[in-house]
Amino acid sequence: MTYPEVLASARECLSPNCKACPVCNGKACGNHIPGPGAKGIGDTAIRNFEKWQDIRVNMDTICPGGSPDTTLELFGKHFRYPFFAGPVGAVTMHYSDKYDDMAYNNILVKACAENGIAAFTGDGMDPRVMQVACQAIAAAGGMGIPTVKPWNLETIQEKLGYCRESGCFAIAMDIDAAGLPFLKNMNPPAGSKTVEELHQIAELAGVPFIVKGVMTVRGALKAQQAGASAIVVSNHGGRVLDQCPATAEVLSDIAQALKGSGVKVLVDGGIRSGVDVFKALALGADAAIICRPFVPAVYGGAEEGVKLFIEKIGAELSDTMAMCGAKHLSDITRDMVFCK
Repeated sequence: MTYPEVLASARECLSPNCKACPVCNGKACGNHIPGPGAKGIGDTAIRNFEKWQDIRVNMDTICPGGSPDTTLELFGKHFRYPFFAGPVGAVTMHYSDKYDDMAYNNILVKACAENGIAAFTGDGMDPRVMQVACQAIAAAGGMGIPTVKPWNLETIQEKLGYCRESGCFAIAMDIDAAGLPFLKNMNPPAGSKTVEELHQIAELAGVPFIVKGVMTVRGALKAQQAGASAIVVSNHGGRVLDQCPATAEVLSDIAQALKGSGVKVLVDGGIRSGVDVFKALALGADAAIICRPFVPAVYGGAEEGVKLFIEKIGAELSDTMAMCGAKHLSDITRDMVFCK
């Protein structure tokens, strides 16, 4: 099976919400939600993709040869590549009924772990979404990162219990999910969290705590103050607020603000190739997260589809490193990319 064959197979079983496009740029799905679309006119999801394309890589082959080392160490774990699969929840509603959340996560988490990376898993109104995601992580020996929505504290404590039982090596909270309607309508209230509230949650986590959904230097410093071990520069794929900057536009300033703090910086939003992963690292990220393209990989090829997609992104990253003179991830520097 080839990756184009995976996409062709996915188109046969995905709902009209997702077109399994050869390049997932946010244009075909637009503002169509449920599904992979974005809020409002869909501008933010499209901008996420396009701003990575505005950044170019600087070729330099006057350097030592040999295969680049793409491996990453994070939170005491060794990874084959510096990218992860992003969290998706309620797949039946958003994509199609071929898989439920249990089946989707079992495939994604297992395939990612077997191929040298880890998957973030999603959350939802149905408590079983988190339960089955954590079961999949447990089955993969804890090689996964459950992502908890910013519920009220009582609900968060319940979800963290599932997370700890999974043996996961880190826990994330997508704080930007505060903009989702079902959180706004909860009682007791859910959504935005103060620094003090986030600090309490980070302590309850018991493992490295990742705050996902940071888009400003000020937000990054607040996450650091709250005790986050890492942040994800993310606008939730454009699904919670229209007219946001792209993650590529704010990453460099945020990474610079956290330099030397010990807080790891990850980034998502429109990253679609190994070249994009290279650009993210050059702008200061420690790793990248790719979300939407993993859905057609699962739907079109199950474990084999995930494997093919990981290998595709990894090969593109390795090739870019070789052509830009980076032997190791630590060699990737800001002067290896060209920004307008």
